[in-house]
Amino acid sequence: MKLLTMFATLLTMTATAHAGEMAKGERPTTPAFEKLKSLAGDWTMAGGEGGVASSWKVTANGSAVVETLFPGAPHEMVTVYTLHGKEIHLTHYCAAGNQPEMKADKRADAKKIAFQFVGGAGINPKKDMHMHSATLAFTDADTLHEEWGTFADGKPGDAKVFELKRIVAPAAK
Repeated sequence: MKLLTMFATLLTMTATAHAGEMAKGERPTTPAFEKLKSLAGDWTMAGGEGGVASSWKVTANGSAVVETLFPGAPHEMVTVYTLHGKEIHLTHYCAAGNQPEMKADKRADAKKIAFQFVGGAGINPKKDMHMHSATLAFTDADTLHEEWGTFADGKPGDAKVFELKRIVAPAAK
């Protein structure tokens, strides 16, 4: 029992020290990932009724950005953006019940990020409908254009386009 307690204490100390190092900003980033982080807050459809259509949050000590589309609706979906080295990846937890994964084009910058399908869970890409591409274009600090491309039966389908306006930015820390 003492050995287990010592091991748990050592593990906690190591994790705490590592978290402290990461908090100092030692993590790699890119201008495009920093742009994703700047989207934190609530967004509505441009010209819409004013309800929240998308909510963005930075989490995991700045290493992940979470977008919740249609929060609280039966078709709520979540997309998690992370860095794999210097590449931005996303996993989209879709209302269709699958989880496509995409990787950003190497030309991603603070004005536009285009993603392409690289795999995922719960998907047979040759037959199942799934999100296959996504493009985020940043018009200004409070305007976001999202375009999500679908695939079904192994062929491109329609695109889902969202024009979003920021309605609530997070409070400064």
